[in-house]
Amino acid sequence: MPRYLPILVIQEASREPGTDAELRDFEAELAVYLSDFGAGFEQPRMVIYPEFHLCGASGTPEQRTAQLEAAAEPIDGPRDRHLTRIARDLGIWLLPGTVCERDEDGHLYNAAPVYSPQGERVAAYRKCFPWRPYEPFRPGNRFEVFDVPGVGRVGLAVCYDIWFPEVVRQLAWLGADVIVNQAATSTCDRAQEQVLVQANAIFNQVFMVSANAAAPSGEGQSLIVDPEGHIRAQMPGATPGILTDVLNLDEVARVRTFGTAGVNRMWSQFQENDPILELPMYEGRINPRQWQRGP
Repeated sequence: MPRYLPILVIQEASREPGTDAELRDFEAELAVYLSDFGAGFEQPRMVIYPEFHLCGASGTPEQRTAQLEAAAEPIDGPRDRHLTRIARDLGIWLLPGTVCERDEDGHLYNAAPVYSPQGERVAAYRKCFPWRPYEPFRPGNRFEVFDVPGVGRVGLAVCYDIWFPEVVRQLAWLGADVIVNQAATSTCDRAQEQVLVQANAIFNQVFMVSANAAAPSGEGQSLIVDPEGHIRAQMPGATPGILTDVLNLDEVARVRTFGTAGVNRMWSQFQENDPILELPMYEGRINPRQWQRGP
C-alpha cells in the first residue's frame, strides 16, 4: 500500500501567548480550515504551524525575553492539555508551532511539540541552535523523530537548525522520511533559507516541509520540497495562507534506490571494506559499516 501523508501547512502570524480564550479561537479557526481542506480524508491530516505560533513576542531582545518569560510553561502544563484535547477532538496530527518551555532546571527552551489523533503528545523537540543573540533559549541536546503508524517517520528541526547540515543528516540517519522545519524568519535571509530547504532535501533525499510565519511575524514563503529538491508547493509571499499536499513517502525509497535524477545514490556510497573516515571536528568518524540509515 502507498504510504500517503496528507498535510496542511498554515502560514499565519504569531498569536498572543496561549490563554484559554486564545486557544479556543485557535481551535475554532483550525476546525474551519479542516472543514474547508480536510473533508473526506480517511487518513488523518497533519497540520503544521510556524515557530512561535501560540507564543508570539516582539520588540527588542529584552522585551521579547520578558514576554517569553511570562508565557513560559512546563511542557506538560495547561497549554499542553488544551492542545492534546484539540488534536484528539479534531482527529489530526497537530504540530501547533513551537512554545516557550520552562524546564525544572529553570531554563527556557524553544520546544516543538507534536500531538497524535489519539490525543497523545508523541514528541517535544527542543531547538538545538537558537538564533543568538536574539533568542534567550538554552539549546536542546538531542534530535527528535516520531512515527506516523503505517506511513513513515517524521523528523523535527526548528528555523535556524537547517543552517547546520548535521541536523537534517542526523534526522535522516534516524530514519526520517520527512523533515518538518517550523520557522519565524522575519529577516531578509528567507531567500537563502529556501535554498537551504531544497539543499537539505537533496543532501539527504527526504521531503522537507518549511512552515514560516506570515507578516508581521515573518516573511512567509513557506514551501514543500520533494526528495530530489523539487518545490512541490510554495506560498508566494508573506500574506496568510495555506499549503495543502499529500506526500507519498514511498518516493523516498524510490529516490534512494535509483538516485537523485536517476544518478546519485549517497546512501549507497560506501562499501564495507572502505577505510574509516575520521571527523576530527566532531571527535567522531564515518564508519562505512554504519552508514546506512538507522531503524
